Amino acid sequence: MTERDEFFMKRAIEMAEKGMDSNAGGPFGCVIVKDNEIIAEGFNKVTSTNDPTAHAEVVAIRKACEKLGSFQLEDCIVYTSCEPCPMCLGAIYWARPKMVYFACTKKDAAKINFDDQFIYDELEKDMGDREIKFIKLLRKDAIPVFDKWAAKVNKTKY
Repeated sequence: MTERDEFFMKRAIEMAEKGMDSNAGGPFGCVIVKDNEIIAEGFNKVTSTNDPTAHAEVVAIRKACEKLGSFQLEDCIVYTSCEPCPMCLGAIYWARPKMVYFACTKKDAAKINFDDQFIYDELEKDMGDREIKFIKLLRKDAIPVFDKWAAKVNKTKY
Protein backbone atom coordinates (compact mmCIF):
# COMPACT_ATOMS: atom_id res chain seq x y z
CA MET A 1 0.00 0.00 0.00
CA THR A 2 1.37 3.37 -1.04
CA GLU A 3 0.60 7.00 -0.31
CA ARG A 4 -1.22 7.07 -3.67
CA ASP A 5 -3.44 4.21 -2.50
CA GLU A 6 -4.24 6.14 0.67
CA PHE A 7 -4.97 9.26 -1.41
CA PHE A 8 -7.46 7.37 -3.59
CA MET A 9 -9.09 5.68 -0.60
CA LYS A 10 -9.48 9.03 1.13
CA ARG A 11 -11.25 10.26 -2.00
CA ALA A 12 -13.60 7.24 -1.91
CA ILE A 13 -14.37 8.06 1.73
CA GLU A 14 -14.96 11.71 0.78
CA MET A 15 -17.38 10.52 -1.90
CA ALA A 16 -19.23 8.45 0.71
CA GLU A 17 -19.62 11.50 2.91
CA LYS A 18 -20.60 13.72 -0.03
CA GLY A 19 -23.37 11.36 -1.08
CA MET A 20 -24.60 10.94 2.47
CA ASP A 21 -24.55 14.70 3.16
CA SER A 22 -26.50 15.40 -0.03
CA ASN A 23 -29.09 12.75 0.92
CA ALA A 24 -28.37 10.80 -2.26
CA GLY A 25 -28.22 7.48 -0.41
CA GLY A 26 -26.22 5.53 2.13
CA PRO A 27 -22.68 6.36 3.27
CA PHE A 28 -20.75 4.61 0.52
CA GLY A 29 -18.25 5.93 -2.02
CA CYS A 30 -16.07 4.50 -4.75
CA VAL A 31 -13.20 5.63 -6.95
CA ILE A 32 -11.81 3.78 -9.96
CA VAL A 33 -8.21 4.42 -10.96
CA LYS A 34 -6.22 3.57 -14.07
CA ASP A 35 -2.57 4.51 -14.52
CA ASN A 36 -2.61 6.46 -11.23
CA GLU A 37 -5.47 8.67 -12.43
CA ILE A 38 -9.07 8.73 -11.20
CA ILE A 39 -11.21 7.82 -14.20
CA ALA A 40 -14.53 7.58 -12.35
CA GLU A 41 -16.02 8.08 -8.95
CA GLY A 42 -19.42 7.65 -7.45
CA PHE A 43 -21.47 7.54 -4.31
CA ASN A 44 -24.56 5.63 -3.32
CA LYS A 45 -27.66 7.03 -5.06
CA VAL A 46 -30.22 4.38 -4.15
CA THR A 47 -32.78 6.60 -2.42
CA SER A 48 -32.35 9.69 -4.60
CA THR A 49 -32.81 7.78 -7.87
CA ASN A 50 -35.18 5.06 -6.63
CA ASP A 51 -32.69 2.57 -8.07
CA PRO A 52 -31.73 -0.31 -5.76
CA THR A 53 -28.73 -1.03 -7.99
CA ALA A 54 -27.27 2.49 -7.67
CA HIS A 55 -24.63 1.47 -5.14
CA ALA A 56 -21.39 3.47 -5.19
CA GLU A 57 -19.40 0.72 -6.90
CA VAL A 58 -22.02 0.18 -9.61
CA VAL A 59 -22.30 3.94 -10.23
CA ALA A 60 -18.50 4.23 -10.55
CA ILE A 61 -18.19 1.08 -12.71
CA ARG A 62 -20.80 2.41 -15.14
CA LYS A 63 -18.99 5.75 -15.42
CA ALA A 64 -15.57 4.12 -15.81
CA CYS A 65 -16.72 1.73 -18.50
CA GLU A 66 -18.38 4.56 -20.39
CA LYS A 67 -15.20 6.65 -20.19
CA LEU A 68 -13.01 3.74 -21.31
CA GLY A 69 -15.42 2.61 -24.01
CA SER A 70 -15.19 -0.92 -22.64
CA PHE A 71 -17.26 -3.30 -20.55
CA GLN A 72 -14.15 -4.36 -18.66
CA LEU A 73 -11.93 -2.42 -16.28
CA GLU A 74 -8.67 -3.99 -17.35
CA ASP A 75 -5.68 -2.65 -15.40
CA CYS A 76 -7.96 -0.62 -13.11
CA ILE A 77 -8.02 -0.48 -9.33
CA VAL A 78 -11.23 -0.01 -7.36
CA TYR A 79 -11.15 1.90 -4.07
CA THR A 80 -14.37 1.58 -2.12
CA SER A 81 -15.26 2.96 1.27
CA CYS A 82 -16.77 -0.36 2.35
CA GLU A 83 -16.37 -4.04 1.57
CA PRO A 84 -18.64 -4.64 -1.44
CA CYS A 85 -22.09 -6.14 -0.98
CA PRO A 86 -22.95 -9.30 -2.95
CA MET A 87 -24.34 -7.31 -5.90
CA CYS A 88 -21.30 -5.04 -6.09
CA LEU A 89 -18.97 -7.97 -5.65
CA GLY A 90 -20.61 -9.60 -8.67
CA ALA A 91 -20.36 -6.37 -10.68
CA ILE A 92 -16.69 -6.03 -9.76
CA TYR A 93 -15.95 -9.57 -10.90
CA TRP A 94 -17.82 -9.01 -14.19
CA ALA A 95 -15.86 -5.76 -14.74
CA ARG A 96 -12.56 -7.55 -14.02
CA PRO A 97 -10.38 -4.87 -12.38
CA LYS A 98 -6.97 -6.00 -11.23
CA MET A 99 -7.44 -5.09 -7.57
CA VAL A 100 -9.89 -3.78 -4.98
CA TYR A 101 -9.11 -1.81 -1.83
CA PHE A 102 -11.84 -1.35 0.78
CA ALA A 103 -12.05 0.58 4.06
CA CYS A 104 -14.96 -0.50 6.28
CA THR A 105 -15.95 -4.16 6.52
CA LYS A 106 -19.33 -5.78 6.00
CA LYS A 107 -19.51 -6.12 9.80
CA ASP A 108 -19.02 -2.36 10.13
CA ALA A 109 -21.87 -1.86 7.64
CA ALA A 110 -24.11 -4.27 9.53
CA LYS A 111 -23.62 -2.21 12.70
CA ILE A 112 -25.33 0.74 10.95
CA ASN A 113 -28.13 -1.43 9.52
CA PHE A 114 -26.60 -2.22 6.13
CA ASP A 115 -26.49 -5.97 6.69
CA ASP A 116 -26.21 -8.17 3.60
CA GLN A 117 -25.88 -11.46 5.48
CA PHE A 118 -29.42 -12.44 4.48
CA ILE A 119 -28.33 -12.42 0.83
CA TYR A 120 -25.33 -14.62 1.53
CA ASP A 121 -27.68 -16.94 3.42
CA GLU A 122 -30.18 -16.99 0.53
CA LEU A 123 -27.45 -17.96 -1.94
CA GLU A 124 -26.73 -21.07 0.13
CA LYS A 125 -30.36 -22.22 0.02
CA ASP A 126 -31.99 -24.40 -2.61
CA MET A 127 -34.06 -22.33 -5.04
CA GLY A 128 -37.34 -23.59 -3.54
CA ASP A 129 -36.33 -22.61 -0.01
CA ARG A 130 -35.58 -18.95 -0.68
CA GLU A 131 -37.59 -16.08 0.82
CA ILE A 132 -38.54 -14.75 -2.62
CA LYS A 133 -40.33 -17.33 -4.74
CA PHE A 134 -38.52 -18.26 -7.98
CA ILE A 135 -40.49 -20.18 -10.60
CA LYS A 136 -38.99 -21.63 -13.77
CA LEU A 137 -41.25 -20.79 -16.74
CA LEU A 138 -40.99 -21.41 -20.53
CA ARG A 139 -37.44 -22.78 -20.46
CA LYS A 140 -38.13 -24.71 -23.68
CA ASP A 141 -38.94 -21.40 -25.41
CA ALA A 142 -35.83 -19.70 -24.09
CA ILE A 143 -33.27 -22.44 -24.83
CA PRO A 144 -33.35 -21.81 -28.62
CA VAL A 145 -32.13 -18.25 -27.99
CA PHE A 146 -29.19 -19.66 -26.01
CA ASP A 147 -28.52 -22.13 -28.82
CA LYS A 148 -28.56 -19.26 -31.33
CA TRP A 149 -26.03 -17.38 -29.17
CA ALA A 150 -23.80 -20.44 -28.97
CA ALA A 151 -23.79 -20.69 -32.78
CA LYS A 152 -23.42 -16.94 -33.40
CA VAL A 153 -20.16 -16.23 -35.22
CA ASN A 154 -19.89 -12.44 -34.81
CA LYS A 155 -20.57 -12.21 -31.07
CA THR A 156 -18.54 -10.17 -28.61
CA LYS A 157 -17.40 -12.61 -25.97
CA TYR A 158 -17.18 -11.57 -22.36
